[in-house]
This record gives sequence, structure tokens and C-alpha cells, in this order.
Amino acid sequence: MLLAMAAMTISALADEGMWIPMLLGRNEADMQRAGMRISAKDIYDINNACLKDAIILFNQGCTGEYVSAEGLFLTNHHCGYSYITMHSTVEHDYLTHGFWAMSRDQEIPCPGLTATRLVRMEDVTSQVLKGVSAETSETERASIIESNIRKITAKAVEGTHYKAIIKPFYYGNQYFMYVNEVFTDVRLVGAPPSNIGKFGGDTDNWMWPRHTGDFSMFRVYADKDNKPAAYNVNNKPYKPLKHLEISLDGVNEGDFTFVFGYPGTTQRYVTSDAVELAANIENPIRIDLRTIRLKHYNKAMNQSPAQRLKYASRVASIANGWKKWQGETQGINRLRGVEKKREFERRFQQWAANRPQYYNVLPQLAEAYKQLRPVEVELTYFNEAVMASDFMSRTLAAWRLANTDDELKVLEAVNKMKNDNEKYFTDFAQHTIVDRAIFIETFVYMWKAGYAPYLEGSEKTVAQIEKTLGKIYDESILNNQVKLKKFLDNYTAKSGKKLKDDPAVKLFDQAYTLAYDPQKLTAYRKAQQDIQRLMRTYVKGMMEMQPDVNFFPDANLTLRVAYGHVEGFRPRDGVYYKPYSTLQGIMEKENPDIYDYVVEPRLKELYNTKDYGRYGTPDGHMPVGFIATNHTTGGNSGSPVLNADGRLIGLNFDRCWEGTMSDLLFDPDYCRNICLDIRYCLFIIDKFAGAGHLIDEMTLIRSNSNEVQSE
Repeated sequence: MLLAMAAMTISALADEGMWIPMLLGRNEADMQRAGMRISAKDIYDINNACLKDAIILFNQGCTGEYVSAEGLFLTNHHCGYSYITMHSTVEHDYLTHGFWAMSRDQEIPCPGLTATRLVRMEDVTSQVLKGVSAETSETERASIIESNIRKITAKAVEGTHYKAIIKPFYYGNQYFMYVNEVFTDVRLVGAPPSNIGKFGGDTDNWMWPRHTGDFSMFRVYADKDNKPAAYNVNNKPYKPLKHLEISLDGVNEGDFTFVFGYPGTTQRYVTSDAVELAANIENPIRIDLRTIRLKHYNKAMNQSPAQRLKYASRVASIANGWKKWQGETQGINRLRGVEKKREFERRFQQWAANRPQYYNVLPQLAEAYKQLRPVEVELTYFNEAVMASDFMSRTLAAWRLANTDDELKVLEAVNKMKNDNEKYFTDFAQHTIVDRAIFIETFVYMWKAGYAPYLEGSEKTVAQIEKTLGKIYDESILNNQVKLKKFLDNYTAKSGKKLKDDPAVKLFDQAYTLAYDPQKLTAYRKAQQDIQRLMRTYVKGMMEMQPDVNFFPDANLTLRVAYGHVEGFRPRDGVYYKPYSTLQGIMEKENPDIYDYVVEPRLKELYNTKDYGRYGTPDGHMPVGFIATNHTTGGNSGSPVLNADGRLIGLNFDRCWEGTMSDLLFDPDYCRNICLDIRYCLFIIDKFAGAGHLIDEMTLIRSNSNEVQSE
């Protein structure tokens, strides 16, 4: 038992952790022992410009970092993907061929895109929990907390242009307020061709070695006072309080690194029931159903450039989770994750034997998960099967319209459906083949698993079910452009009855009624509330049980620091992965017959002539990527990877497939974050794209020489 507890404590301290910047002083000594040469205040300081002022939340799901005094920032190519796609057409295909603004007036506005800077953070736990006691019910507790948060945030930003949010930590044992500055005039500056920015495609996604130039460039604009403003041609490039210096030194195995960004979600402290539900129940369902969708989309993408462009962003989104869940499940099972959680829970029960406030928490959690599991599975089928096709997404809109009586809402819904349908039918002839196949196959999968009993009428075989589903698809008014337009043009509140009789709307109603049965949902929501309440107690108990462990809070899309070292790993017997990749690996992977492995002619020319400029290594290689032991997750995409001096050495963009279980369980032997070497990024901008004017804005430093370039 002592050995097991020691192993758990060591694991928690071995590169695991997503640390709160404001509290980084607690980690400073450990970070400096690991090799860091700056202080915690260099990273976070509300009184002086520091590294946190160079970090931004890119939209609501990625990270970016300023690399110039003129608001220029970097993020991942896959983070900017939708905006690159938005501006792409067949004639001007920036996704395929890349885009580089050669002057400021060529930079493209991106409506809806935001860049958020953290101004300051504050522990507001006592203020948020004011009026809450041990006797307060969960419903009353939530109401009090919500009221307190409204008052605290309103006061914090009164008289300013800032925005404030408060988020719970450790399942509500602690609360922090984040005061932010949100910029809305953000413009696309540069993006490499997909054959660089997405080299390896979904095949290489989550895998090492990687050879992906996963970056894109944007610029923030502000008003004359350097404050956020809506897009205006008179806006000026924003001048950040801090921008990152860029190191040309590169990385060596064993080097200290840290990642500074916005990790999205982790569940490090959940129980064995939660891990088993994810790994062995939900993930297999999600994987199978997404395999069906990907099969049909990929087939369509291979038919023409237009089809590839149409489905590229959709496939990337679907495939990302699909592959991650496979690695997560394998990693959990390899680690015996469920068993290890149960072992710890047995120790917790022994510790809690004489502590009545903690003794019943695990049995109650087990019961809550027992109530949660069957509904969670049904909802997984609904989200991944019922809603897999565009047909069912459009049917959802029709179902809502059919069940709406309010005249104003009816008018709004009809107008929205008209607009959506006009866009949909533009390429309906090509898309219907793909969408129809996905609709039928995903419903059949669900029926086989016993989660579509409404399809079990006179139909008893797969062929009969497929015929029934095909008939529903073909006969629905939603797939008849002329009839649907006429129907919507003459729609009144009384038309709802006719719409309810449509075969697709009937099918959706049956599926929705089964998955969202009110009685089941009531039990489901109660189980969720019980789990949240009990986890608050469980985590508090874990902290008391292990007072010497420095616990980090789960990720929740707030600014965090993770640190570790550049390090290779052994994914399986007889295999060792070096921690670096080079341009040579791109040439080794080249396959002109596979889109994901096509090499740009200009890149090949630079490789053949070894024209790497100052970005190559002394021994004649062009670095592309590296891996390290930093603890990252979704949201860390685009995060700066910094060296011991706080200088930019790379962009985080992925995790190794073997370690994707790190959202639930961290294994220092397998968990690696994958980074784009900043030298490859600069090489592509400068030598490949000829956009040296962007390099001129940056501050490049080579510490072993007198070479310093500053704007």
C-alpha cells in the first residue's frame, strides 16, 4: 500500500499538472530545479508587463501568442482552419494554396473572431460562497452563488471596457474571477498551404513523429486609444503590453520547457465509474459511428477538389475526436486505469473510516453513476447516430417549427429555415448521396444495438430497415426543394399539423422522445447534480488525505502553465521515438497519390538545395517538430512552448496518441505534447512564402551569438 501511494504521489509531480498562473509561486522552486531560469513573476504579474500579456484566448477554443509589437500573433493552422476556409473559394483556394498578406491592406477581416487577453485574476471564493452553509440545499446553493457572481463581476468591471467571468475550481471548493479584454477586430495575415499546415492529415493526427507545419497568423486591430473596437478601416494594429521573444537556439533532449495557454477540459479526479463509462462504454459507440461518417465523407472528398473543400473542415472535426477516443481507451486499458482508480478508492475508504463526512461519498458516487449510465448511453447514441446526418439536423429545425405555436417564433423559424434550405439545396444533388448513406447506416447501427425500437415494426431484417429509412429520406418534404419552398412560403401556425405528419419529423420525434424521456431526464439530471455535489466532497477529502501533494485544478478553459522537458519515449516493445522530427521525414513520407502526403514543389526545392537560411541546424537539417512531457489538452492548441528563459521555441498542436488518456490519467512514460518547432514556422514564412516582412516584425534571438533582430 505504501509503495502504491508513493507511486501515485510521484506520478502527480512528474510533469503532470496545469497550474494557475497567479499561484505559480508555489511551483517556482520546483520549476527552477527542473531548469527554468526566470521567475514566477516574469510569467504572471498584475503590476508589470509579463508573459501572460502576450497570451490570448483565440475565439473560444484555442490559444494564440503575440510575436510582434504590432499585434501580430501565431496560433495553429487547425485553429484558424474555419477562417481560412471561410475566405476560400475554388478560384482563391487559400486552404489548398495558402495565403500571405504582403501588406497590411491585404489582411482579411474575420467577422466573429475574438482575441481575449487576461488582465488579472483574483481568488473570490469567500465572496462567491457568502451565504452558503453546510445546511444549504444544492438548489439554494446554486441560486446564491449565481446571484453573488453577478454582483462581483458587475462591480469588477464597472466603468471599464473589460469583461469578467468567474469559474469554479476543484468542483466548487474554490472560485477565481478573470477580468478580460476582448478584441473583435482580428484579421487573417498568413497561412501555409494545407500540404504544409495539415501535412499527414487525419492519418498522422495524434501520432508521432509528426511533420506538420501547424500554424497560421492573425493580427489584432484596435482603436486610436489601443482599445478593443469593432472592425473599422481606420483601426490600427494593436500594441500589446508584451510580445514573445523568439529563440533560434532550438531544443535538445532534456531541455526544460513550459506551455502557457488555455487548456479546455480534464477530469483528473473522477472515480473508477467515470473512467469505465468513458473508456469501455461511450468511446466504442462514438468511434464506430464516426467511422461510418468518415467513410462516406472521405469517399466524396476523393472525387473532386470542390468536394474536398466542402467536406475538409467537417472531416477534420469528426476525425479529431474519433482518433483521440481510440488512443484514450487503449491508454486507459494499458494502464489498468479503472483498476488503479479502484485501488485508490479502497485506500480512501480506509482513510475515511473514522471521518463520517467522507465515508459515504464513494458509495453514493457509485450509485449516482449507476443512475446516470443508461441515459448517458442513450444520449450518446442520439448525438452520434440520430444527429449524424444533415438530414436529421434539418429535421430538428422542422420538428421545432411544427411544435411552435407562438406566431413571432413561427415567423423567425420559417425565415431561418428558408435561408438554411437555400444554402443546402445549392449543392444538394452531390451531397444527397453522402448524406443519405450516413443517415441510413447510422440508424441501422443504432437499431442493431437495440436503441431504435421504433424501427422494429414489420421490418425484421437489416435490408427491410434500410428500405424503410431510404423511403423516409426520399419522401420527406425536406428533400423536395420545390415543395418545401412552397410549403414554407405559405406557412401558418396551422401548418404545424401537416409538418408533424412528415415521415422524417415523425422519425425524429420518436427518437427524441426515447432519448429525452422526461422521467429518465429527471433521474439523469439528479444524478449529475449528485455527482457534482459528491465530487466536491471527494476532492476535498483527497486533499486532506494527501496534504503533501500539490493538487492542480482540472482544466476549464482558463489560463494555465504546464511544464516538463523535451523527451522521447518508448510506445511499445522494441520501439523508441526520438523527440525531434525534420524536413527529411516529410520527404520520406511523400506520396503524390495521397493528398495528405503531397509535398509542395517549392518545399522540395528548398530541401534539395538545403536552403534553410538561419533556421536550419549546424549539421544541415531543417527541424520540423519536437515532443515534450508537458501536460496539455484541447484548448492548448496554438499555445506557446517556451524555454527556460521564457522565449518562444514552438507551438503546441497535439498530443501523442499513446498518451491521450491524460485528460483522465497521466502517465509520464507515455504522455507527450507535440510541438511545431518555431524554426520551421519561421522558415516557411521567410524562405517558402517570401513573407520576410513578417519576420522583420519579430524579435529573434540566438543566445550563443550576438545575433538579435528586433523590430
